[in-house]
Amino acid sequence: MSVPSSRVDPTPKREEIMTYAIQAEGLAKRYGETKALDGVDLEVPRGRLLGVLGPNGAGKTTAVRVLATLLKPDAGHARVAGFDVVKQAHQVRSLIGLTGQYAAVDEALTGVENLVMIGRLLDMPRAEAKRRAAELLDRFDLTEAGGRAAKTFSGGMRRRLDLAASLVGHPQLLFLDEPTTGLDPRSRADLWAVVRGLRDDGVTVLLTTQYLEEADQLADDIVVFDHGKVIARGTSDELKATTGAQVLEVRPLRASHLDVVVGVVGDVLGSAPEIAGGLVTGSVRDPALVPAIVRRLDDLGVVAAELSLRKSSLDEVFLALTGHRADDGGADSHDDTRDSTARKEEVAI
Repeated sequence: MSVPSSRVDPTPKREEIMTYAIQAEGLAKRYGETKALDGVDLEVPRGRLLGVLGPNGAGKTTAVRVLATLLKPDAGHARVAGFDVVKQAHQVRSLIGLTGQYAAVDEALTGVENLVMIGRLLDMPRAEAKRRAAELLDRFDLTEAGGRAAKTFSGGMRRRLDLAASLVGHPQLLFLDEPTTGLDPRSRADLWAVVRGLRDDGVTVLLTTQYLEEADQLADDIVVFDHGKVIARGTSDELKATTGAQVLEVRPLRASHLDVVVGVVGDVLGSAPEIAGGLVTGSVRDPALVPAIVRRLDDLGVVAAELSLRKSSLDEVFLALTGHRADDGGADSHDDTRDSTARKEEVAI
């Protein structure tokens, strides 16, 4: 497969290395008629955590594979720590760690053996590899389990071991591709704490996720992918402000008044509100309308058990941007073919 030459001198400039962990421009990747990436631009400052949001099939994993040198782009160029991901792949690989959607540990080996094996593959002396393994097992609260076969670990413990394995080589930049997929809420919260600690230690993190709450909790900056394109970027608060609206929530004290609340909110706001579990939700562009709703309800003898005005959630932002919610699936019929082709290219590289 031919790859267009980069339009930028591949020699890393000191100011770029100091400022940006990732720079990508015009990344494109096609599988047959499917555009997995369609002109993606990214810039990630060093020491920041970038959340990449989007449904299945949006292009998130393809972008990670390109940046991690596992796939070659059909067009565009990218640098990691100033090194070109195609022309200087070896230098890039020496600086990064990668944790995919599923734990990639050897279940027949113990936790210690898994980490020591990674260290030895990275040319660490055996004693150093053992010291690093012990350090990481302690950091990830796996010391007591370190002597057991990984197949005896819980799902959350496997994910922590997998993340520890990606850190054996002291990476400057860590790619986390939907790392909490399939985890229970407690295990997910534990992994969030680990990721926060990595960022606090100065590691640059690119985190792909379908969980909007995850991006809201962890990310310094967020980009939203849909159909292979970046359709929005900014901090969580900046993205929430893009809808230009706040959200009014009203729950009547008496369930029999629900229809009255729906009528009043819809009439004052000029659009039909949503109803879920006895809660009436409407989009408010002019906060001055809220007192009018309260007065109308009071005149009709309706008491509100709950009434609040809040910022839009990231889920509501995603819905406004794409026309569908992030958890609607979004996977297209080409996903299986795309993953199969990607694996073949990874083996070739």
